[in-house]
Amino acid sequence: MRILLLVHAFNSLSQRVFVELEELGHEVSVEFDISDAVLREAVALFHPDLILAPFLKRAICEDIWKQVTCLIVHPGIKGDRGPSALDWAILNDEKKWGVTILQAESEMDAGPVWSSLEFKVRPGATKSSLYRNEVTQTAIKAIHQAIERFESNVFQPSRPNINAPDSRGIERPPARQSDRKVNWDVDDTKTVLRKINSADGTPGLKDEIFGRTVFLYDAHLAHGFSGKPGEVIAKSGPAICRATTDGAIWIGHLRDGDEPNTFKLPATRVLNEKIKNLREVSIDSINGYSEIRSYEKDDVGYLHFDFYNGAMSTQQCDRLLIAYREMLKRPTKVIVLMGGTDFWSNGMHLNVIKASPSAADESWRNINAIDDLAEEIIKTTSHLTVSALQGNAGAGGVFLARAADYVWLREGIILSPHYKDMGNLFGSEFWTYLLPRYTGQDNAKAISQARLPMSSKQAVEFGLGDERFGDSHKAFCAQVVERAKKLSTSQDFDQLLHDKIARRKIDENRKPLGDYRATELEKMKSNFYGFDPSYHIARYNFVHKIPKSRTPVTISRHRDLRRIEKQRRAS
Repeated sequence: MRILLLVHAFNSLSQRVFVELEELGHEVSVEFDISDAVLREAVALFHPDLILAPFLKRAICEDIWKQVTCLIVHPGIKGDRGPSALDWAILNDEKKWGVTILQAESEMDAGPVWSSLEFKVRPGATKSSLYRNEVTQTAIKAIHQAIERFESNVFQPSRPNINAPDSRGIERPPARQSDRKVNWDVDDTKTVLRKINSADGTPGLKDEIFGRTVFLYDAHLAHGFSGKPGEVIAKSGPAICRATTDGAIWIGHLRDGDEPNTFKLPATRVLNEKIKNLREVSIDSINGYSEIRSYEKDDVGYLHFDFYNGAMSTQQCDRLLIAYREMLKRPTKVIVLMGGTDFWSNGMHLNVIKASPSAADESWRNINAIDDLAEEIIKTTSHLTVSALQGNAGAGGVFLARAADYVWLREGIILSPHYKDMGNLFGSEFWTYLLPRYTGQDNAKAISQARLPMSSKQAVEFGLGDERFGDSHKAFCAQVVERAKKLSTSQDFDQLLHDKIARRKIDENRKPLGDYRATELEKMKSNFYGFDPSYHIARYNFVHKIPKSRTPVTISRHRDLRRIEKQRRAS
């Protein structure tokens, strides 16, 4: 089928829908929901059999949904209506929630249902994490079911009976700040976390600290702390510790609400002078705000680095490098780089770069810090190394992962192995060495130029990954432990380590690793300091979430004139 994806933005769910539908053999094209006129033009160009909207923020115009069947992915249970489905699910402490595929009609979220599936709500999950994981997994299953039903020409969608005794679906208003306002003198820790989690990602929970309006994000339970409810009582790395009625929480990120055009930053950076005399808790202590943690089991060292949204600042890279070097000193055989639950890594921390006095200078420091880490991993001769990707990875994060000897991928994750959408950024992390080595020269060129998301299946086929397994985080992590142990106890371990060292020597003699880095960084320096401002414009738009003014032709196939001409000649 010809399926047009209509999206507000090409987010993680939209990307996964895109790659999976293509793998099933559908002809898929994407159009950003910029205006009704643009959508009409896209329909006229592509002639879709079906329009699917995985991520939409406004209604589809009537003349389109009357012309083509339009299916909307709604992150709510059957009968649920309104733009804040997940917000309310978390605020109301729902134990089960769902995803519904419904047909677009004049009334929002009220059309006939093509598919509706439910999932268990993970306790303590933030809205953004729930969306990236349970919602996405369930949405994919529901979309497949809806498309099968659509193709059958037999299934008749029906409207949910919201008056049925067992119906939980209702029309819900938009969640407002007043609906989740924290009462620090009354709310316990669990309630505070639930309210912040309901707004994590967007729009953040509006609050006040030191008489200053801020939006709260990235909240976690703080063990062993207490104080006057609402008071900021400690700091740890990027986070502040704030007391509740029965304990305390860490708040990792804030957005300044008193200034225009602000964006999320580490909480300590936003409050700065206000907390300079505050008690400091080591970020490496068991009670601190732990972004990086490590442990050992069965001759295997595991290094977790759960950075918010997968962004890695200069300081975070430096700390991760220190942690990695410490693991190299341990009497283990294998080191597994676990990344975080939602993201393995997305490369440079563009928000921190934007907030720096010189964006170019901080970009330069940041890319060198990531390169230092990648180089250390590539040059490791004492251990076999594994990158175990539980979550998505993008840009430099993909190539940082490939710096390890083995890359294991959780089924369902999405990789974005390219930089060019960030203002034609050249990229580093030794990609000019790693990509051809593992994928071959032709594939390396195709991958770097395509600017397309990649499924775990495609990544293994191309050589960006070695194995894919585990349809859930729990299953994946359990198999990682099992496979890492097997690798460390393998009778071939010494030979594998020997072959790795020998291969590195051959590659080094052919072209020193430092030459790859120097060439890449020379290109990056031009991106950061040169006359072409494309990178800085793209970075600004990303940080401030400025909507795209057009859909890139890499995904908008109906607007790619070269592709259209090629198809015309082939026919």
